[in-house]
Amino acid sequence: MCRFMLPEKIMRCPYCGFEKTRVLDTSHDARGGIRRRRSCLNCSQRFSTHERAILATPLVVKRGGIREEFSREKLMSGIRLSCEKRPVAAADVERVVNETEFELQRLGKAEVTSRYVGDLVMRKLRDLDQVAYIRFATVYLRLDDLGAVRDEINRLLEGGTSGS
Repeated sequence: MCRFMLPEKIMRCPYCGFEKTRVLDTSHDARGGIRRRRSCLNCSQRFSTHERAILATPLVVKRGGIREEFSREKLMSGIRLSCEKRPVAAADVERVVNETEFELQRLGKAEVTSRYVGDLVMRKLRDLDQVAYIRFATVYLRLDDLGAVRDEINRLLEGGTSGS
């Protein structure tokens, strides 16, 4: 395997702005990034930095064939709306969005269908909050009558997967 070194970015001290710091400790964080504990060589203040690889997120192919950039904000908004007035912590909503985005990036594909994204979210919501799951499913699966909603609730109660 061929490796090459890129010039290291300057890490300025957030306290005095000095350009040289020393890495005291390096560890991996829960989100797959690297946490570095640093010390400024000028003022001796200590601080932490977090590094995370920036991976490309695929385009989302909508039902009508239109392609659009994956929107973390749009996904967050839809999940928040589904979880509104439910006992779901903001950190859990953030986690669902982070996990979904990471799974899409990890695929390494240029495009994914909106169906694939929706299925990822629905699996996560089903485990998080069943009412939020039904709210999301009503919009995502286009459950436009009470019979279809009842069928989805029955599938949920039986432990099955989505039928549409």
